[in-house]
Amino acid sequence: MGDYPWKLVSLDVDGTLTRGHGWKFIAAELGRADEFRRINAEFLSGTKGEEEHLRSLLRLARGHRVDEVEAILERAPKIAGIAETVSALHAKGARVALLTHNPDYVCAWYVRRYSLDGYSGTSITRIHDGRLEDPGPLRPDKLAGLGGLLERWGLSARECAHVGDGRADARVFPYLGAGIAFNSSDPKVLSAADAVVRAENLESILPVLAELTPRRPRTPSPAAP
Repeated sequence: MGDYPWKLVSLDVDGTLTRGHGWKFIAAELGRADEFRRINAEFLSGTKGEEEHLRSLLRLARGHRVDEVEAILERAPKIAGIAETVSALHAKGARVALLTHNPDYVCAWYVRRYSLDGYSGTSITRIHDGRLEDPGPLRPDKLAGLGGLLERWGLSARECAHVGDGRADARVFPYLGAGIAFNSSDPKVLSAADAVVRAENLESILPVLAELTPRRPRTPSPAAP
């Protein structure tokens, strides 16, 4: 266990832990599938930026109770092997955390459900009488989120590996010890990654992590404990 190079493995959520975008399923369950398709098309075409895209997604749940959304999260189609992967990494002495743009209530559900060690998400949840309100100011920034996780546990960027499928993940890869593109079809993500994994089970990242050697992260790193 002492020879394992990774002290922290961070995980993206949408498209990594979920089969497809998690908010696509949430929108469908809330009867707002058409809105999700429009929102996503605007983002993919470049019409709307990342912050506006995220705000539009979170507004899909506006007016609904948190426990209602949590029940949808339980039913959402997810990649196999999440709990087993977390348990295996814990056995090697590594922490496992979410690094995502998802809001607090989504992150907190995943942490409880899969015994994760923590998360860095978007802390903008506003709730009134148990129902979600319009989100507050958004500043989606995974690099800053990674820095917060490293500072929390006193780790160097070189001791962290991140697993994700999107361009926000690709922007993080160079600033830590390794980046794994998981079930991604985006050429920019694939070219930024140290390893590419396509699999139906998250446990497929375990032998890849065991074989990867931490590289020197690009500077400045997101945290310098």
